[in-house]
Amino acid sequence: MKGKALDTRKLEYFVKIVDAGSITKAAAALHVAQPALSQQVSALEKDLKQRLLIRSKQGVEPTAAGNTLYRHAQSILRLVEQARQDVATSGAAPSGRVSIAIAPYSMASSLAPQIVQEVAKRYPDIVLHLTEIFGGVLSESIKNGKLDMALIYEPGEIRGVRFTTMIVEDLHLVTHPDVQVGNGQTVTLEEASTLGLFLPERIHTLRQIVEKGFHDKELSLKLVSEVESVPSLIRLIGENLGAAILPKSAADALFPDQNFKVLKIVEPALQSKIALCTAEHEPLSEAASAVLILMREMIKSRLLTTYGGAPK
Repeated sequence: MKGKALDTRKLEYFVKIVDAGSITKAAAALHVAQPALSQQVSALEKDLKQRLLIRSKQGVEPTAAGNTLYRHAQSILRLVEQARQDVATSGAAPSGRVSIAIAPYSMASSLAPQIVQEVAKRYPDIVLHLTEIFGGVLSESIKNGKLDMALIYEPGEIRGVRFTTMIVEDLHLVTHPDVQVGNGQTVTLEEASTLGLFLPERIHTLRQIVEKGFHDKELSLKLVSEVESVPSLIRLIGENLGAAILPKSAADALFPDQNFKVLKIVEPALQSKIALCTAEHEPLSEAASAVLILMREMIKSRLLTTYGGAPK
């Protein structure tokens, strides 16, 4: 037997009730009579043959079925609103807000000025929102629509999001110029293990790659401290208190005015991937799609030509 079609207005009301935690508060916010709102919920429960809300003197809480409907309703309502906007602006220049996360500790942060400049030049009606984020906390932000896309170190498979590898890079050891290690161009992982290292937290994909490389070679990792601040990292390496491990593009972007040694790690080589991340099942808005295409062009023209490493 076919189910009845869900009314988007009922879904909107249901989401508002869950967000407010009270039918009374939701009715006031929606300017709808409370009995009428209660009837809409009852109709939804009848259509879906599930109890959706638990009512008490303190308000309402969604049941397990209610939580499931709430998640789907949010996605449906976003798609409906996006469809309205896309139809309304069809044929016009892309416009609206596009949110992008960029991985800290990476060359991606150096692209921010060019991204802003190019978007302003090509799409003056698009407003960019830029933030930094770690791969480990990315999934929910992408899936719930808080972020349109991210340019980050690829963390491996995460359910609900899609990664498109843009560049694969060898990792390098970054040290004070007085440090005597390697041959001037390369350094073995074993030689690198003799130095104290500044690394990001374990949630950072770069840290995980380095730790796995040391573990696979049965080498001890000398962690001096966890450092997330680029200015602090510059001062620490500048004082010869330890070294860092980064892709060369990141070292060039983060330390452009420093005379640090940047040595490619060999035996074995360690590699990282920078990827564009988007929601797996949520279509991008016209504005976000335009920015995504622009970012792909930028990575190809400004990074791949200098640092190699196109994904295979």
